[in-house]
Amino acid sequence: MTPSTSAGVPPVLALLPDAAVAKYLGRGIQSGRERPPQVALAKAGVAYDERTAARRRTAPVRELLDEAMRRFADDRYAADGWLAPRLHATLRMSRAEAADSRVWNHLAMVVAPDYVVWRHKGADTAEGPGIATAARFCGPHYTQTFSRLWWAAELFRDGDDYGPVATACRIQDVLNTTMRLDVIDHRPTAQAMIRVIGGLLDAGVPRPGDHVNAFSSAVNAAGSTLMYDVLAPDATPDADELHDWIQAGVEEAVDWDHPEGPHDGRVARAAVDALLPLFEKLRAEAPLRRRRPAKGEEPSVPAPRSSGVTLVKPSDLV
Repeated sequence: MTPSTSAGVPPVLALLPDAAVAKYLGRGIQSGRERPPQVALAKAGVAYDERTAARRRTAPVRELLDEAMRRFADDRYAADGWLAPRLHATLRMSRAEAADSRVWNHLAMVVAPDYVVWRHKGADTAEGPGIATAARFCGPHYTQTFSRLWWAAELFRDGDDYGPVATACRIQDVLNTTMRLDVIDHRPTAQAMIRVIGGLLDAGVPRPGDHVNAFSSAVNAAGSTLMYDVLAPDATPDADELHDWIQAGVEEAVDWDHPEGPHDGRVARAAVDALLPLFEKLRAEAPLRRRRPAKGEEPSVPAPRSSGVTLVKPSDLV
């Protein structure tokens, strides 16, 4: 860590309510010209219990973010694919824990507001400096700077294999659109979609984001009448392995070159293969909807007609 980024960072993450972010977040912070009021935010935060705090040290996360900014200084968008699996392997938690927006608020406002601005700040204009939108500090799981990366890794990993996550993050529309779908919670569906999306990238199709948006909408619409879990049954992930992996994070340092997720079971290849013919057909027939993002802005699309992925399953609450 450098002095400028480590100064004032608490040793352990906390839980920062949405109301505190709304109260103190302003354009000065969003543009990077001002630092969030650390004393006031510290008072507003809720501390973890001693047992959980051991898994919430900020130093490994801060070091990881500093490395991402160094490695991808010339291409901040490319940082997502590198950072997502490593953030997931560093901040080890259950889905129930990760569904609590307060931990991501604290990370964005107290531990690494500079990363939020670096990654998401818009272009400066004659009217003033560019800003990172408020939702990047405190927003839905598919929009908030750090939550979106953690959930991308969680939803698209294949057991301990983070390879599919890198593919997912190569197209921003996967994070912007695909991650909002109800059906993406079904692991064979997620893996089959990544296989199809990977094929688009390998084929070098122009404007792949348009294809991803159309394909995602088609898969979600078909999922309202087809039971993907019947077509492609999925085994229940091994909860004990996940628990052991989470607890091991207290002592283990993440290998940045070869990060590994929990060994809680990979998706059966037969289940993925069962969906591929249907998904290839949906991709080929899905009508494209053209869009023209402003220069210098990330692609942005309307939310699909979905209530969003179910972040917490009943088994996650055990």
